[in-house]
Order: sequence, then C-alpha cells, then structure tokens
Amino acid sequence: MGKTSKDKRDIYYRKAKEEGWRARSAFKLLQIDTECHIFDGVSKAVDLCAAPGSWSQVLARKLNENYKKALEKGDASPPKIVAVDLQAMAPLEGVIQLQGDITNTNTAQQIIAHFDNTQADLVVCDGAPDVTGLHDMDIFIQSQLLLAALNITTHILRPGGTFVAKIFRAKDVSFLYAQLRIFFPYVYCTKPSSSRNSSIEAFVVCKDYSPPKGYKPHMLNPLLTHEPCNFEELTGVNRIIVPFVVCGDLSQPDSDMCYPLNYRGKEYKYHEPVQTPIAPPYAEALSLLENRRAGSSAFVFDHDTDFNEADISRAIENKSATWTASVKEYAFISAVETDSETNTIVKTAQDENKEEETAIDALQNLYISKEAGNIDNTK
Repeated sequence: MGKTSKDKRDIYYRKAKEEGWRARSAFKLLQIDTECHIFDGVSKAVDLCAAPGSWSQVLARKLNENYKKALEKGDASPPKIVAVDLQAMAPLEGVIQLQGDITNTNTAQQIIAHFDNTQADLVVCDGAPDVTGLHDMDIFIQSQLLLAALNITTHILRPGGTFVAKIFRAKDVSFLYAQLRIFFPYVYCTKPSSSRNSSIEAFVVCKDYSPPKGYKPHMLNPLLTHEPCNFEELTGVNRIIVPFVVCGDLSQPDSDMCYPLNYRGKEYKYHEPVQTPIAPPYAEALSLLENRRAGSSAFVFDHDTDFNEADISRAIENKSATWTASVKEYAFISAVETDSETNTIVKTAQDENKEEETAIDALQNLYISKEAGNIDNTK
C-alpha cells in the first residue's frame, strides 16, 4: 500500500496534513463553531482527552483571534488553554498540558490552579474508547466517558459556560440527553460534515451551564445508574427532545467519498503527518523489524528465526511445502557457507550426532545378541 492510499480515501485526513492540523478531527470542531458559535467571548478553555492535540490547536488559534479582536476594542487578558490526557502529548505553543485522569479530583484542582482559581468559559472533549466491535459495549463505555467528562466539567466550568463532547447516537441516547439537560438548558446534537455518515458519532453542544440549585460537584458517584430505566415514567426535563443539527453545507466535501488527489484544480503534494506519535506502543515492534532487516544480509540459522523476510515471501507466494523445505535448506546452507564460526559449530554438531548414532547402534546390537542368547537357552 502506497503512502497516498489514505490520502485518496479520506479527503479530510489529506487536508489536515496540508493545513498543519495534527488530526482530521480539527475540522469537526471548526464546523461545530461555524454553526453553533462556541468560541464567542471565550478566553479560558479546557480540552479533555486532548491527545494528539488537534482540538487544542483549534482552541489556540480561535482564542488568539478573539484576543486580537478584544485588544482592538480595549484591554483584554491573554487566553489560557489547558489540555488534559492520560497519554503524553507533543508540546503545543500556548497550550498548558496536564497528564492526568479526568475522573480524579486532583486533576480538576490543577486545572483551576492554572486559571488562577477561576473557572473556564469552554470545555471540550473529543475522547472515545478503543472500540472493540461489540457495539453495545462500545456505546456503554462511550456514555461513561461522556459522563466522566460532564462530571469534571461541573467542577471547572463557570455558570453560563459551554460544554462540547463526543457522543454515540444509539438506542438509549435520550437518557444521556436528559442527564445533560439537568445542567444545561440548551443542548444540541450536531453532526459535522467531516464526521463520516457511516459512523454513529455525533457531538453534543451544551450551552449556558446552570447547575441545579444546591448541587455540589463531586467525584464520589456517577450520574448514570446501572438500573434499567422506564422511559414512560420520565417527566419534565427528561421528556425534552434534543434538536439534531447538521454542521456544514453541501459545498463541503463528503467524508464518506473518495476524491482524486488533484482536488478542485489544486495540484496534489504529499505531506507527512503533522505530529507523529511520540511514544507509540508499536515502537518496539518497528525496532525489531528494522534490526531484522539490517541483519538479513548476514543470515544466521536459528531455530526461532530460520527464514529471512525474502525467503518467507517466496514461500508464501509459491504455497508449496517442497519449495518451503528447499528454501529452509538453502538458508541453512547459505549460513554455513558465509560464516566460518557457524561451519565449526555445525561440523561439531554433526560429529557429535555420528558418535551418538554409533553408540546407539552398539547398544541395540548388544541388546539383540542378548535376546537371541536367551531364546537359544530356552530352546
């Protein structure tokens, strides 16, 4: 597969690299803002589950634009952005990074401390679980992640602030909407054009944070109980239907389609990813592969790795047991011919095998002779 295969398949992935975004998800937040104006009047923002940092990039750009406009009208305070994630994230200019757990009270306290003991104007969360393919489980885990983000938001968001988070539209999504409506009088479900139509992914935009009277934020118990809910018994705010808003217009690309590389008359130029993972879990595997390739010219016979990469490829292509055996024999002979030390080891092993076979043959002959004598005695 060539480098451009994903560029052909996903136009937003391609555009993200061209425009300097760390991930295609940056367009989702930009399109949400175009429709819902979530950055108006925002100078302090928090990005939960931030890695790899594309939403933090958008926050930094938009809040700096707000700051410049505010300076033209009068005095304004510089924007502050805090990005939180369990994983390490490459640095971003103008973004304070916290490596922490959003279900921990200490994380909320650290965020408030970075805002000089004030609260944020906007909290966004693009977090999602590593999907398993078991849809019910994935949807449940995502709902729990959303509620965890909402829970910490009640600690760090000022009254009247805005909350934006990823949500999976599934069978019981109305229950989540009802939970959000307890804290926000305005709740919208948005679907940016850059979000694939084939995905159940959407985003909730919750405005005008207004916690219930007497509510005290805490991390002791989740908002979502594990008991079955009878929707017929829900009344009041729980019966509210959340509007569904599609962000973007028909002139924007369709995220499910494949587009030519030379799109709309613009000559295609390949771009490397803006920010590659700094500590990927597959780094060790890549290192082992590079070492294997580097050592393939001086192949050494080993019981665990007795083929090099080219040998295996040829064996698979021919799908022949005979060919596989001949390849193995060829690899062994090549190793013997190219390594004098290996020759000595192999020769010694062969001599030892011959001595062992001679001893076994002698024992077998002695045993046969004895058995023959016993038989003669019985006669």
